[in-house]
Amino acid sequence: MDFVKDLRAKAKAANKTIVLCEGEDKRVVEAASVVVKEGIAKIILLGNEEKIKSFGFDMTGVQIVDPTNDPNVDKYAELLFKAREGKVNKKTGAPEYADPAAAKEFLLKFASNTGKIEGKDKLDNTMYGALMLKAGVADGFVSGACHSTANTLRPGLQVIKTAPGVSTVSSCFIMVAPEGGNKYLSQGVSVFGDCAINIDPDENQLADIALASAETAKKIAGLEPKVAMLSFSTKGSGADPKNGDTVGKVQRATKIAQEKNPSLALDGEFQFDAAIAPEVGELKAPGSAVAGHANTFIFPNINAGNIGYKIAARMGGWKAIGPVCQGFAKPLNDLSRGCNVEEIVDTVAVTALQA
Repeated sequence: MDFVKDLRAKAKAANKTIVLCEGEDKRVVEAASVVVKEGIAKIILLGNEEKIKSFGFDMTGVQIVDPTNDPNVDKYAELLFKAREGKVNKKTGAPEYADPAAAKEFLLKFASNTGKIEGKDKLDNTMYGALMLKAGVADGFVSGACHSTANTLRPGLQVIKTAPGVSTVSSCFIMVAPEGGNKYLSQGVSVFGDCAINIDPDENQLADIALASAETAKKIAGLEPKVAMLSFSTKGSGADPKNGDTVGKVQRATKIAQEKNPSLALDGEFQFDAAIAPEVGELKAPGSAVAGHANTFIFPNINAGNIGYKIAARMGGWKAIGPVCQGFAKPLNDLSRGCNVEEIVDTVAVTALQA
């Protein structure tokens, strides 16, 4: 199975509209051209039209919106004001936006390159894109090629907010096996979470990450999820009470997740070999339906997750699609600042399938 080809075909059938916020980035502009040309999704590209077209890519079919002359800016400013009404700027003690006019000033300040992000002058239409998503003009949102994860996710938390019943925004990577496949994962696909957002989740957050990643595994990766809660210990073989009790945290998270979704194949805590290799799983965790057969792997913290997925990608040749954001009320995804065009296109496809 060509997972990426299948992913793009499914996105094409979904026929969704995705807003790309970074029209000042050449990679994003090229990706927009590719997505529309292949019919993967409809694209709204934010930025200065002259600048976007100067990159030389075919923009036929791409909807270019420049916030500085968009007739809908007042509508989005009103939406921003209402979403943040009553919120106070912690530094000044004043309201974030005194009125819709102040919200509009904020949006245009960054759209016209007069604001400062992380100490540098740069365009920032991230909030504008999030407001288009909230307004229903777009079905999904992708940004982050030239902005930090925090800068990309902040508008999501401020105006999109979390889905009903969800308290934890998290992420996962869809890992695609290199040519030749993998003897332990017959479908050649797995899910790793959370490798990008939650630095040191507590047991409740870790349980939420596990349940959200299982949903992504099923809906986007096409897997029947078998979720392994990872640790350096398998079923109590190790402990670290004097160093944060990470083993205990994973054990508690496992119980919480099992109680929230008893029908889900989820177990732990497992060392990675016990989770993926049948011969090790049978030895270390006999009787477990997940041990030795897992396809969705939940790391105890971002250190383990980030290191783990990059080892798989760089040394094992696995393709990492993501980070795929989970928990927002509407699909909103972050790109790595080191991303290439193909990765942006894949993220657009994932976002379309989340919508």
